[in-house]
Amino acid sequence: MAAPVAINSKDVDAFLASCAASGDAAYDAAKAVLQRLQDPASRAAARRLLGAVRRRFADGQEDECARTFHFRFRDVVLDPHHQGSQQRKKLTMMEITSIFISEELSFTFYEGLNQLPDPVFRDKTVAELECGNGWISIALAEKWSPLKVYGLDINARVIKIAWINLYLNALDEDGLPIYDGEGKTLLDRVEFHESDLLAYCRDNKIELDHIVGCIPQILNPNPEAMSNIITEKSSDTFLYSLNNYYDIQVKKLFEIVKNGLHEVSSPLDLSFDDDSVVGEKISFLVYLASLLKDNKPIPYEPPAGCLNFRNLVAEFMNSYHHIPLTPDNVVVFPSLDVAIESSLRLFSPALAIVDEHLTRQLPKQWLTSSEIEIHKKGGADCSRAADAVAVIEAPCQSDLLIELVRKLKPQVVVAGIAHFEVISNAALVNLLSATEDVGSRLFLDISEHLELSSLPSSNGVLKYLAGNTLPSHATILCGLVKNQVYSGMEVAFAISGAAVCEALSQTIELLEGHTCVISQHYYGCLFHELLAFQIGDHPPQQERQPAEVKPQMMIGFSNSARSTLKEAEFFVPDSKDSSVIHMDLDRSFLTVPSSVNVSIFESFVRQNITDSQTDVRSSIEKLVGYNYGFPGEDCPDIAEVSYRKEIMYGSTCLALFNKLVLCCMQEQGTFLFPFGTNGHYVKLAKFLNAKTLTIPTNVDSGFKIEPMALDAALEDAYENKNVTRAWVYISGPTINPSGFLYSDGEIKDLLSVCARRAARVVIDISFSGLEFQTDGWSQWNLSTLSYDICLCPPLSYFMLGELSLELTTAGLEFGFLISSKPSDVEVSFRNLSQPHSTLKYTFRKLLGLSQPHSTLKHCFRELLGVKNECDGLFPNLIREQKEKLKSRANKLTKTLESCGWDVAGGHGGISMLAKPTAYIGRSFKMDGFEGELDGCNIREAILRSTGLCISSSKWTGIPDYCRFSFALESSEFDRAMDCIVQFRELVLGDD
Repeated sequence: MAAPVAINSKDVDAFLASCAASGDAAYDAAKAVLQRLQDPASRAAARRLLGAVRRRFADGQEDECARTFHFRFRDVVLDPHHQGSQQRKKLTMMEITSIFISEELSFTFYEGLNQLPDPVFRDKTVAELECGNGWISIALAEKWSPLKVYGLDINARVIKIAWINLYLNALDEDGLPIYDGEGKTLLDRVEFHESDLLAYCRDNKIELDHIVGCIPQILNPNPEAMSNIITEKSSDTFLYSLNNYYDIQVKKLFEIVKNGLHEVSSPLDLSFDDDSVVGEKISFLVYLASLLKDNKPIPYEPPAGCLNFRNLVAEFMNSYHHIPLTPDNVVVFPSLDVAIESSLRLFSPALAIVDEHLTRQLPKQWLTSSEIEIHKKGGADCSRAADAVAVIEAPCQSDLLIELVRKLKPQVVVAGIAHFEVISNAALVNLLSATEDVGSRLFLDISEHLELSSLPSSNGVLKYLAGNTLPSHATILCGLVKNQVYSGMEVAFAISGAAVCEALSQTIELLEGHTCVISQHYYGCLFHELLAFQIGDHPPQQERQPAEVKPQMMIGFSNSARSTLKEAEFFVPDSKDSSVIHMDLDRSFLTVPSSVNVSIFESFVRQNITDSQTDVRSSIEKLVGYNYGFPGEDCPDIAEVSYRKEIMYGSTCLALFNKLVLCCMQEQGTFLFPFGTNGHYVKLAKFLNAKTLTIPTNVDSGFKIEPMALDAALEDAYENKNVTRAWVYISGPTINPSGFLYSDGEIKDLLSVCARRAARVVIDISFSGLEFQTDGWSQWNLSTLSYDICLCPPLSYFMLGELSLELTTAGLEFGFLISSKPSDVEVSFRNLSQPHSTLKYTFRKLLGLSQPHSTLKHCFRELLGVKNECDGLFPNLIREQKEKLKSRANKLTKTLESCGWDVAGGHGGISMLAKPTAYIGRSFKMDGFEGELDGCNIREAILRSTGLCISSSKWTGIPDYCRFSFALESSEFDRAMDCIVQFRELVLGDD
């Protein structure tokens, strides 16, 4: 090969001198060279100049060049398998200090592209998003000979450098074109353009076959704002710091996937319908990957909401709108609808006025117009059924709403503010004044007026809160659903005083369990990025005016809510000084299989998931049918006529049971719970003021219902307790919380009694699937339930299930409810609400239900598919977890018995019962606790003295028997055992 044409060294010196001052100077010098490269007359000379500069700093002097002249040349060495038609061994790249490139990151991405078959890009039109210095676009064109590659980037600087790199590799050292086998050069195949994601292609009507991108995301949710601040004139320091942040985020994601989620098989899906969604996704995927990488369970967060998310909400309101908040002033809900209904159930007002736009998911029996005349005459104090709620829909216009408020004097008002009224704070001030004057509690929805933007517009409500303390009778509600990545993913939050927030938190814990952690962290990532990339000047915080306190009686919590909140045991958060060991929770903390976490991650990476891909019905039917069977399934005439199944989904199993209780109440039914039922379920029914009765059980039978006792309880209920419709709750095969098992024969005997007594049955299978001591136990097969039981009269049943234990997801919950639908049930439900044909509509539309997001549905569908493959990985994983639980149960039993407890040891599940026999009646004093120990107060005594939290007999409902959940992480389980021993030593000493 001939030596390249020589360049005068003075030209090289002049170029270097023009670069020496700063990175900006180096960029200006590079731009001047690019102008010469773009002119055919000067192109060859400009290319020869770059070659001479590069040779000046060969042999390891690249870093010296970067330090002195703020640019360098770097060779990207191509693997032999990655070389194209020219068998090019390397690409030559020019870099300046403000242009980001991560060799490890981008090369990992390029290796992923090389795993695709050759025809994917050949003769195709391709776009590379966030192309940086252009090397991937150039390498892609060199290897696969596409029709055209468009390298796109929002940063004008990188586009200039990318063009220089294209000329560097399209021309040889003498500045002559390098042709491929089709007679084309890289200049024919590649173009670079400044573009906000795909804007250039869209504006120029370019039809693309493929979109790729190793994307260091522009994370601010306001694309226009970022376009304004990232310009060609942006300083070198600013661009370096911004790109360094991208480097950290994207590199972290790839490192986590490579090292912690190495089973991930699918590439990042970049087929976005809307380009702006790309900016919202990367930080969340980094968070999600870091959460899943160690195969640990998803951390249990307080029912009030993740502390981190509540902190971010408070910081956002303070930083952007100068509203001082603490996490204690924020409570999180699954949705705005749940927040409104939960608030109304907490107070159960005789009359509530609700914005007509906010009533769509309220129970239809609440909505009324006939009550208006009654309340005109008698006000809110007229006689009514206990804890009944009458809701009047009102227009979203403050003057009309205030007129209604002053005339009808409702106890609760749930209102929004129209867009034309939110400009000033006049509407809010008048509404606050009117509700305070008549003694109404106000819940104000600002969902339409809170912008998640780095340049949010303010409004009258936010300005008022910045200058005034929120009055004690008012609560702010806000639903977050306007994200561009996961359509329909929702959380909501309430802002109020500490006392109301605590009660709302406890209400959520009883009625819903908690809000999906992943949904909270998704929106938390948005808040975090807004705080990290806050732009614009904000006025200084003004001095807030204290709320004027007027002596006015406000409605308190409902009678049923007040008594339940007083009796129930709620989640105990960690203190500042120590963490709590939780043996009082209905969930597993065992190690999560890597295949499960990979499925979760891949589901959230995916885009454009179709409805068919989120349909879990057949998978759930297969799972339940295999494990338990469906009553009447083996009798085709029964299955087709009397037992048409309907499946509903909920974000938690508790949320579904909540709606079951409401359905029971709608038909004036009574729930019968066996003695020793899961305390959450019993307290939920009491909070809702449902009628309940108890079915006797005893420790000798493992707290299982015996057929004779059930029959006697139903007979007594119908004849002596004025019960018109009985609903029987049965937890099985594994009974929660005792851990004992119902056999196939035992459950069929109970169903026979229920059928004969025309009682509806709720079969709760949500705590089953982890039976570890099964000697002599017969697995359920309800499909063989006798013909007579199924038809005379028809058995009405509900199967309540939860997938987290079955699929070992440890914290990612998915509830389902399978219902039989004999005609009398359909008629009963239809008459109580509106004439709709399925219970699914009843649950979703008439009662409101927080449902799993479609991404979670897809995730669980994939996991169910794996589990239903009996020869696959899941059976082995389940067996391993059962063995671990068996070992834990044995160790816990031995520890408790050695420390003076009488254990009612179970054979499955994640909990057992024990009685503190040696402690009852003992006096104990420590850390604020003083008293004589019993089954109720021993929880507080153990917690205060050791940090271990268990469920007391107040929760189990069985005198003196406490609940211990033992599916903890190994280190936590060992700590729990030490705490049990420590408490024995504190109370019993050497006895």
